[in-house]
Amino acid sequence: MLEKINLEHILFLDIETVPEEESFLNLPEEKQLLWEEKTRYQRKEEFTPAEFYERAGIWAEFGKIICISVGHFKIKEGKRNFRTTTFHGDEKQLLQDFSALLNTHFNKPEHVMCAHNGKEFDFPYIARRMIINEVALPPKLHLSGKKPWEVAHLDTMELWKFGDYKHFTSLKLLTNILGIPTPKDDIDGKQVRNCYYNNELPRIITYCEKDVIAIAQIVLKFRREKLLSPEEITSI
Repeated sequence: MLEKINLEHILFLDIETVPEEESFLNLPEEKQLLWEEKTRYQRKEEFTPAEFYERAGIWAEFGKIICISVGHFKIKEGKRNFRTTTFHGDEKQLLQDFSALLNTHFNKPEHVMCAHNGKEFDFPYIARRMIINEVALPPKLHLSGKKPWEVAHLDTMELWKFGDYKHFTSLKLLTNILGIPTPKDDIDGKQVRNCYYNNELPRIITYCEKDVIAIAQIVLKFRREKLLSPEEITSI
């Protein structure tokens, strides 16, 4: 099935998220109480709500998207070029720009979106933040009423699971075992929050785009195709 998909029809993507506020104390009192209630099970007795708040970026209700990196193939006369770009800045604006990309360039039935753990994280997170920011959902993020095979989402972690729903494999591990250059050669997900609030967004964007490239490489590996060389990758 994967081999039958035209590579030019796949939009590869990754998002980076952070807590909506730098500090738990910056939240309104009601939101603090909601955070305490939401995370009670995860925190147990080990962390206070304030201490646990550094992890708030993983929940769309308490976090925000700071960038969406995308990549796609252009293939002409057998020559491949993988182009990446990143939407960043004001969250509502980057969501609108990403939505416009989907609506104008990846809106046909054959087009699919691909991410690592995208079905559990990236795709629903984007959709939830669009609702919160009053951005209309593009058709590729509308799931209501669709059958599983009608959902235009690929997930490299799901591909690796082969039906094993208990299995989680990080992008870092999967690239390592498949012989793909690691995208985690500078920062990792745990450092994104501190980098963002230390005004290091360009560093995060580079990290996010490397993840997108790694996801594309995994798909090539599944298709038994040659991995991308640095010369075949363009950041625009």
